Formats: sequence, C-alpha cells, structure tokens
Amino acid sequence: MKIFLLLFITCTIHVSAQNFYFGNDLSYIHEMEDCGAGYAENGVIKDPYAILKDHGCNLVRLRLWHTPSWYDALNLGNRYSDLNDVILSSYRAKSLGMQVLLDFQLSDTWADPTHQVVPAAWASVVDNLPVLQDSLYQYIYKTLSILSQAQLTPDIVQIGNETNKGILLSQQVNDQGWSVDWARNSALFNTAIDAVRDLEVATGDTIKVALHIADPSELNWWIDQFWTHGVQDFDIIGVSYYQQYHQDLIPAVGAAISNMKAIYPGKAVMILETAYPWTSGFDDNANNLLHTVYPGYPFSPQNQKQWLIDLTQTVINHGGSGVVYWEPGWVSTACHTQFGQGSNWENCTFFDFNDNLLNDGGVGWMSHVYDFTSATQEINGGKDSFHFYQSENEIIISTENPLLLNGPMEIEFHSLDGKMIFNEKINPSWENNTLHIAIPNIVGGCYLVRLLINGYAPINHLFFQK
Repeated sequence: MKIFLLLFITCTIHVSAQNFYFGNDLSYIHEMEDCGAGYAENGVIKDPYAILKDHGCNLVRLRLWHTPSWYDALNLGNRYSDLNDVILSSYRAKSLGMQVLLDFQLSDTWADPTHQVVPAAWASVVDNLPVLQDSLYQYIYKTLSILSQAQLTPDIVQIGNETNKGILLSQQVNDQGWSVDWARNSALFNTAIDAVRDLEVATGDTIKVALHIADPSELNWWIDQFWTHGVQDFDIIGVSYYQQYHQDLIPAVGAAISNMKAIYPGKAVMILETAYPWTSGFDDNANNLLHTVYPGYPFSPQNQKQWLIDLTQTVINHGGSGVVYWEPGWVSTACHTQFGQGSNWENCTFFDFNDNLLNDGGVGWMSHVYDFTSATQEINGGKDSFHFYQSENEIIISTENPLLLNGPMEIEFHSLDGKMIFNEKINPSWENNTLHIAIPNIVGGCYLVRLLINGYAPINHLFFQK
C-alpha cells in the first residue's frame, strides 16, 4: 500500500529573500570619499553604506591587496584595499547589520584572468612551493585573526579573484600566457582553505569559503579541475558575469548555475561580480569600461534596474544563492587611478554625475519583490539530503547518495488540495549523482510532487512552480 503525506500550505519554500545575498562591492568608497565624492539621496548627503543598506543590501564585498604600494605616488598618497582599509570598511558594513565577503586578491594589485602575479613580498620564494605555501597560510591566518579579534570576521572569504589562470604566479609565468600547473595550484588553494578552517577552529567563528571564476561558460571546466585535483573543501562557487565580456545571455547564466547545482550538491552558487550601465555618457575623460548595449535593455536607469532584476530572478530560479554588484560607488572625482584621472565606471554606478542616488536606477534591484517559489529545495539534511530544483524543461534532483533513489520509479503531481493530476512511471538515468526528469505538460500553477521508489515515497513534498 502506498502511504504518503501531502502538506497543505501555500506555494513557498524555505529559500527566501532573507537568506539570499543582495550584495555590493564597496571597495572604492573610502578612496572616493577622500577624493571629494559626496554621496547623496534625494539631494541630502548620506553614508553610502547606509544608502545601500536602506535599499536592501545585506552583503558588502571588499577586496584586499597584499601591499598596494603603488598608491603612494597617487593623489594624497593614501593606500586603499589594504588591511587597514578593510578593517574600517568591515566596521562600517557590520555596524549596519550587513555581512562581509572578503576578497583575498593574493596580489599587490588587480587580479583577474590575465593577471595573477604574486605579491612582491613573496617574489623571492615563488618557485619554492613549501615556503610559498607557508607564506600564504600565515598571511591568511594572521589577517583573519586580526579581524576576528576586532569582532569583524568576514562571513565569506574568497580565495583569489577571477582565478582563471591560477594564483600566485611569477611575473614571467604570468606573462607567458595561459597555463595552469594543477599540482602547484591545488596545493596553494588547499593551503589557503586550511588557514581559514584552522582559524574557524581556533576562534569558533564560521566562515564560508568561495572559489571565483570569470565567465559562466568556463565554470564547468574550472570547477571540475578543482574537484579532480582535490580542492573540494569550499562552500560557494562564485562567478563573474559581464555580458559585454562573456557573451552569454541571462538564460545561459541560469543554465550554468543549474549545472553546478546538479554536479556539486550542497555547494552554493553566486554571481560575485556583475554590472550594467545606465548611460553611455561620461563625467570625465576616462574611458568607460562597459559600453555595450545588451539586447532588450537600452541604456537608462530604469533598464539598469530591470536587467539586474531579470538576472537575479534567473539566479533564484536556478538555485543560486546571491548576486553581488561590482562597484556601485566608483563615481568620478578629480583624483587619479592607475588608469588616469576620474572613473572608468561612472556610467555603471547607482549615482548620477552629481553623486546623487538614481532612485529609479539599479539600486532598486535589491528591494524588488522576487518569486522564490522555484528556488532550490533541500529535503532532510547531510549526506542523505536531496536537492530539488527546476530548469525550463525538467526537474533536477541531486544527492550524494543515489542509492536512496534506486529502483523502479514513479512521479506524481498533486494540486495543493491533494488531488493527483499527473502520474507516470519513469526509468531513472543517473549521471554524476543527478537525476533529470522531463516536466509534464500541465497548466501553470503550484504543485506538490512526490517520487515513489518500489512503492515507497522518500520524496513526497517537493514544491513545483509551473
């Protein structure tokens, strides 16, 4: 006899706006303030951290460079994105109740898919892996210890930034082009992760570890390589998505997230960097880095917001855990960067050319009311948990223990009043601990789903939005 329980509840699940990360990278704020930026809302000067918080921001991302001595020759000679700056920025974020993502760039300057040069302090040991590992471990452990003692422990730590080339390369190896020594690379990543985990044990703090790759289309290969080479003790798969550079349209980003969730059950997936311009105009002579109009979103403050809303809803629908906007506060000032006077990003900020918040612009993406009914669901917990989510044409179930779903299978769809509206026998085909089931042709609405194995229903209260 088939015994099952249907839960009579509304079509909601435990995933909600409260545990989704609406983030912003605010690493440039102190520098811009020192250079005269006066962030305002409705014409009234206001703390930019408070502005973002008031509009729904719950996560602040901060980059950390090892020794950015190149700042000494710029403007007033102040350094930014060093440890002192991160301490002040972390305090501003946490005092307002926001979480912090600390981005260890593991370089003295910008780290990205073309540049992953070791800090100058470690250049002499770059080819001595054990000594380099020790330097890396001590650096991360000491940095986190200092933050912990100040009660500013980051909630998430990012090991490297857009590491599509590895990390901690000599200048010579970096300049040779693309290549990855996986024995070296995996040893360094695991050393960095070990430092985080040891700090957790020593302090009792809890820190999530994120890996970070640029380009959603490259996620599959890179995370597979990490996993294959023994880098597995991480919590978040992070990706940068700039449509101008990465070409993928928003639906492809959703598919990439679904793929990661299916192959690596239990790992969160986040967009750690993204942006969209609100204008093609300039407030200075610095070249605007983002200037390509995305299909369907001509430049305007309203379309900046709509593009972010559409991206975020796609991330939610495919089981992602957050979106972080890169540098909404990098406005134009009289100061110089490494690239010249002014900002290369003023057309992508959330502020107009007078540093006043664009109330109808991108800042509104965080306070939008999203539909979380299609987000990933976890049934039970631990090793025997099931992760359930849906893509456009199928239901996807992943588990670390596929033997729990071994045997003749039957799928049923029930309306919320308990009536069965669809029933079908299926022959499951597992791949990488993941089961793909075609979505039946049913009318739109909210349903309860259960799977029966040999007449027994280990999964009998999944929520499904058509």
